Amino acid sequence: MTDLGLVLVLAGGLSPEREVSLRSGRRLRDALERIDVETELRDVDSSMLPTLATDPPAVVIPVLHGTSGEDGTIREVLDLYGLPYVGAAPAACRAAFDKATAKATVAAAGVATPRAVTLPREAFHDLGAAALIDRVVARLGLPLVVKPRAGGSAFGVSRVEETGQLAEALMACFGYHDWALIERVVAGVEIAVGVLDTGDGPVALPAVEIQPVAGVYDYAARYTPGATTFHIPARLDENVLRAAAASAVAAHRVLGLRDLSRTDLIVDADGIAHFLEVNVAPGLTDTSTWPMALQAAGLDLATVCRDLAATAFRRATG
Repeated sequence: MTDLGLVLVLAGGLSPEREVSLRSGRRLRDALERIDVETELRDVDSSMLPTLATDPPAVVIPVLHGTSGEDGTIREVLDLYGLPYVGAAPAACRAAFDKATAKATVAAAGVATPRAVTLPREAFHDLGAAALIDRVVARLGLPLVVKPRAGGSAFGVSRVEETGQLAEALMACFGYHDWALIERVVAGVEIAVGVLDTGDGPVALPAVEIQPVAGVYDYAARYTPGATTFHIPARLDENVLRAAAASAVAAHRVLGLRDLSRTDLIVDADGIAHFLEVNVAPGLTDTSTWPMALQAAGLDLATVCRDLAATAFRRATG
């Protein structure tokens, strides 16, 4: 065993992304155990807090996806217990998890992002859905993508080709969040750029090009082996790849993230990378892009996560 002490991997939770989180957690636990790191995997439930108080780990690695896992809640709790953890602090998580806030923040830093409006369910109810939908389409044009203001794994996300489809897309979105982010579709190549910071500043990992077999990168395409073809590095011009990497690092910096993140972008026909969203707890499943990028960079998932855990421990203990 290493001298790091017990590393607690938190996974599961109650968000719609529970199963993905458990898969990520199991993979990370197995990887760390293979390099002799003392590791425990546990779910987030009512027994967690007493255990943290009576038998605290040396460091925590949260691989919780979705609400509470990425919105800063669990990290705020870990701070209350004085436990070091890998990843962004609560305030940065909140800024990144809110897609509208994240878009505005990175846009202010000069990163391109698709035009969008963000509206709550009540606006369509109180002001009249038909008139508001017509105004949204007049302002943004078509096609559009409707997504929950917060959340991941493409839950509640719909593409809208015609005005008449927008109402149904909003209903699907509001099943996951009370606010909808309605964004103009940018045609192009979808890529994911992971960022890693082991102590010397954030560095972009090789960009992963995402090519869903069915044409839509939905939940099934993300987590079903063979449903998506991945190209690493992405089949783009070197100058475009450098610009996309710079955008991912800029998002990581301006949002105040640390240790690791993943930025999703669309590269248009002119080679401009448009920021879509950033993830503070990238998936670690066999079909997740962050581990793929690590491997393409010649890095080992277990070693990197062990080193991030050691960095988090040092950060907390001085």
